[in-house]
Amino acid sequence: MKLAVLSDIHGNLAALNAVFEHLEKEAVDLFVCLGDIVGYGPRPDECLQLVASRCEICVAGNHDFAVAGKIDDENFNPVARKAVRWTRGQLSPESLSFLQNLPLTARLDNVLFAHATPFMPEDWNYVLSEEEARFQLKQIEESLVFIGHSHMPLVFSLRMGLCYPGNQILNLDGDRFVVNVGSVGQPRDADARACCVTFETSSSVLEYHRIPYDVDLTCREIRDHRLPDFLADRLKLGQ
Repeated sequence: MKLAVLSDIHGNLAALNAVFEHLEKEAVDLFVCLGDIVGYGPRPDECLQLVASRCEICVAGNHDFAVAGKIDDENFNPVARKAVRWTRGQLSPESLSFLQNLPLTARLDNVLFAHATPFMPEDWNYVLSEEEARFQLKQIEESLVFIGHSHMPLVFSLRMGLCYPGNQILNLDGDRFVVNVGSVGQPRDADARACCVTFETSSSVLEYHRIPYDVDLTCREIRDHRLPDFLADRLKLGQ
C-alpha cells in the first residue's frame, strides 16, 4: 500500500491543490493528514472540505483545536491568535464540527500518526532533537511514527540518529523511525515549495516531495483578507 502523508496545510489552498495534483501521478492508495489544516492561511474552509473528502485518516493539530474552541488561543503568539480568530469566522458549522471531532492520534498496522508527538500529543511539544525522538519512541510500541507541527522535514532513526532528508528517498526497514513530513502550506526550512511524503508499506520506501505552487496568489489572498503581512512575507522565504 502506498501512503501519502501531509501536514500543516494552514489554509493555503494553492499549495494544497498543487500537492494533490502532484500526487495524482504517484498511485497513492491512502491519504493521511496530520493536522493544522487551518490557521495562518486565507482559505481555511476550502482546505477543510478538500481534506475531508480526500484524506481517509486525519488527526488534529493545535491550530485546528484552537479554531474549534477545544484549546485556549491565549497561549498562541499574537499573529497566530489573530489568524485563529479570523479563521473561526470563516468556517461553516460542518467544518467546525469536523475539527471538533478529530482524534489526536491514529494507527494503521504498525504505523502511528500524530500532529506533534505520539506520547502525550495534547501537550503539543516539538520533536527537534535526538533526545526527544528517542524519548517518544520509548513510550510507544509502533516502529514508525509520522508527525508534523514544526514544519521542518526530518527523519530520526534509533540506529542513524537525526537527519534532514531534503529530497532523499530512504528505506525505513530494520529500525524504528520518527518522520516529520514537513509542511504543505507554510514550510520553514528555507524552501518555499510545499512538502509532503509518500511511503510504500511493502518496501518501506519513504520519499519526500517538494512541490512548487503559486506563492504569490496565497500572499495576495492573505493581504486581501487583512491578515498580518508577516504571514505572506514568510511564505516567500520558506520560514
